[in-house]
Amino acid sequence: MPACRKLIVSAVLLAAQVAAHAAEPLLVRIGLADALTGPLSHFGKDDENGARMAIDELNARGVTIGARKARFELLVEDDASEPRIATTVAQKLVDAKVNAVIGHETSGTSIPASRIYFDAGIPQISTSATSPKYTEQGFSTTFRTVNNDKQLGRALGRYAGKNMGVKRLALIDDRTAYGQGVATEFLKGFQEAGGTVVAREFTNDKATEFSAILTKIRAARPDMVFFGGMTPVAAPMLRQMKLLGMGSVRFMGGDGICTDEMTSLAQGAMGEGQVMCAGSGGVEDAQQAGLQRFRAAYRKRYGIDSLIYSPYVYDSVMTLAAAMEKAGSAQPARYLRVLAKIEHQGITGAIAFDQHGDIRNGTLTLYTFRNGQRASVGVIR
Repeated sequence: MPACRKLIVSAVLLAAQVAAHAAEPLLVRIGLADALTGPLSHFGKDDENGARMAIDELNARGVTIGARKARFELLVEDDASEPRIATTVAQKLVDAKVNAVIGHETSGTSIPASRIYFDAGIPQISTSATSPKYTEQGFSTTFRTVNNDKQLGRALGRYAGKNMGVKRLALIDDRTAYGQGVATEFLKGFQEAGGTVVAREFTNDKATEFSAILTKIRAARPDMVFFGGMTPVAAPMLRQMKLLGMGSVRFMGGDGICTDEMTSLAQGAMGEGQVMCAGSGGVEDAQQAGLQRFRAAYRKRYGIDSLIYSPYVYDSVMTLAAAMEKAGSAQPARYLRVLAKIEHQGITGAIAFDQHGDIRNGTLTLYTFRNGQRASVGVIR
């Protein structure tokens, strides 16, 4: 065969191979690392539900990345809210060559896992880890779509002192990275508002007995108890407060107690409006329509109401996809810089990150519980 003909045949074959490759869907794997077992599993399942809604919508839409149609796949791993398991899960997702990770759920799991993702160059977005340490490590791969504890805790502390008229505060935290962080920052905001701390006690995130510390607190006559921790500890604490005659003392916490699970676990111990909490993030009036559509679609699909973080998980998946589209690549090294500078309008609001990977100009939503239901009080910044 003449040399020129060989060249023509080779060129035709190469073109055919390129065309065939371009016609194949680009597989984009999004990892979700969350607590699917254990006391926080209701949050984890909610996160998974939100992620699957986003993945299915992207696939139905037919997203194109770098001239190739993308097919998104969700890889879900359970870290059971345990730091040791979280690092194992992180390595498993890295070995699976995921293009990005959503998670982990808590600060205690997100922080140790973040080093593994950074070493692999894989972007990680947490929708619920609020410890400042998470983004203070200087990792270029680390992002979050909710306020950190400094922002949330201080805003709550100022609100308690200035808007609720609290003068005498008792502070309890569960000694976790999250619990300590939010309680410490709440204290700073509360003291800025001129309040006084009359008692400070500690427990742990597995505790169910609080009579000793609550008896000490009762003697200090606080106007409010602030708890840095999660619902499974806060609810029995409220039950024991009521048994000790503290049912009229106001109770406040961060996003860790801001779930409808509080109602069932407290077993009637919550007084009307007694409990106040806040969720990092918040949708202002102009964006309520989009969030309501998400909630309606969630209920139609799963038969239950969405919790706090599933809209942020949904938005995080969509933000990652937007960065990949804009960069023309799903390879982390290619789209990471685009992600760091992204401006994406999500159902929870505008998503853009500062130089540390924290959400810019984030909001907080204040809630209380009335008639056994979590009710919004308002959105603050």
